[in-house]
Amino acid sequence: MIKPFFPRVAAAVAVAVAAAALCLAPVPARAAGAAAISVHVADSGGAPLPDAVVYVEAEPGAAQTPPRAQKAAEIEQKGLKFVPLVTVVQTGSRIEFPNNDRVRHHIYSFSPAHKFDQKLYSGTSATPQIFDKAGVVVLGCNIHDKMVAYVRVVDTPHFGKTDVSGLARVELPAAGKYVVKVWHFNMAGGQPAEQAVAVKAGDAPATASFRLTMKPPSGGDAL
Repeated sequence: MIKPFFPRVAAAVAVAVAAAALCLAPVPARAAGAAAISVHVADSGGAPLPDAVVYVEAEPGAAQTPPRAQKAAEIEQKGLKFVPLVTVVQTGSRIEFPNNDRVRHHIYSFSPAHKFDQKLYSGTSATPQIFDKAGVVVLGCNIHDKMVAYVRVVDTPHFGKTDVSGLARVELPAAGKYVVKVWHFNMAGGQPAEQAVAVKAGDAPATASFRLTMKPPSGGDAL
């Protein structure tokens, strides 16, 4: 007996209609008045710089954004390295330091922004650290001298880190006048570069670009 054709056609049409409805469903919009800035960072020769910290602050005298709840960060030890090499957090954030190597590590920092000394440990037994002062924190291991990592602690909730293309996008709560600051652990002088930028609301982000002078290859740690 031949099965009716029309029920199968109706079912196919129903599936197509449902798929079309999903495609036409409205995409959640960004908050009214929200804005963003896209920042490109390169060295003095124009090569893109990954791992540059980008953070955005309101111009002096402008209304300040209420601080957001700080998210905990994690810097693991794996393959006798700190991963990631560069971390950026807001002031008051907690960072955990799991050891995923088969050997023990003794991590420490002598940086004024956060001094600590975590004795030999393995696994996740290290005490999380609270980074409550803005600045640069250089991490090391007392057992493995080549291990190094950098934490940039900033007073703003609006920050990011450049990717391999030297790009970072920072979302902002509203249009306005801002100061964009950029820091890289190997930049000459160690102080962040900055630009004043007027940011408009809308889907198209404002843009800024930086060229940083790097230390010579034999340069030391950026403290």
